[in-house]
Amino acid sequence: MKVKIMEMKDDSMRLLIENSTPMFVNMLRRTLLNDVPKMAIEDVEFHLGPIRHEGKDYESISPLFDEIIAHRLGMLPVPTELDMFTFVDKCKCDGAGCPSCTIKYMINKTGPCTVYSKDLEVVKGWLPGDEKLAEEKFKINDGNIPIVKLTDRQALMIYATAQLGTGKEHAKWQATSGVGYRYYPEIKINTEKCDGCGKCVKSCPKNVLAFKGKKLEIKNIEECNLCKSCENVCSSGAIKVKGDDSRFIFGFETDGSLTPKDALKTALKIMGEKCMDFEEKIKKI
Repeated sequence: MKVKIMEMKDDSMRLLIENSTPMFVNMLRRTLLNDVPKMAIEDVEFHLGPIRHEGKDYESISPLFDEIIAHRLGMLPVPTELDMFTFVDKCKCDGAGCPSCTIKYMINKTGPCTVYSKDLEVVKGWLPGDEKLAEEKFKINDGNIPIVKLTDRQALMIYATAQLGTGKEHAKWQATSGVGYRYYPEIKINTEKCDGCGKCVKSCPKNVLAFKGKKLEIKNIEECNLCKSCENVCSSGAIKVKGDDSRFIFGFETDGSLTPKDALKTALKIMGEKCMDFEEKIKKI
């Protein structure tokens, strides 16, 4: 099997996978969606009651129900360092929550203002080492996600705990999205049958085909989505389009909690471990 990176951005990746099967590629798709762990906020503690700040009295309430705010916090892309943390149920703290399995955040904002994801700060002294470095490292990557709008004399004071989880448990632990693949396109042009009518060029939604002089050519075959519009409008039958079931264009995005490279490496590692585990169980039968 060969894997080539066609495109890699900060939050997305496209691969060309060759000499493979639909079964393997679909396993990779499912693993990226369901089994790659990431950090997400699991518990939120709201501190209610009056607050005095800079000589003014505030009430620790907001226009939204606490459950809605907690849900919005849970969906934030928390930066994930898989080498630094373990699952809570596998941690030596027996589920109590410690710096080896959890990150503690806090928000302390008074209105009038809009509370954004950038207002979520790591609790000082929670993580070992340099506080400023830890705060910068685990700051929400997209700081402009609105959480709630506070009016005058309203305040929001909360503590939130982030833990590792997987997409099979809840969507908030799904590190990737838009995970999909398609067969690598094969386009064959019979120049003897082609009459140069140009209908195929106009019908292609991806502008894959073009004329160079009087000769029909393929500009960018990897953009072909196998819709067969060109084949369907060609009355002379000069074009044939099909997918190669041993080559795949595979793409996915991340929410920012993991880089595409880290998500892919983790998925492949998990797949290898599952296959080894399956092999060991087969031997015991």
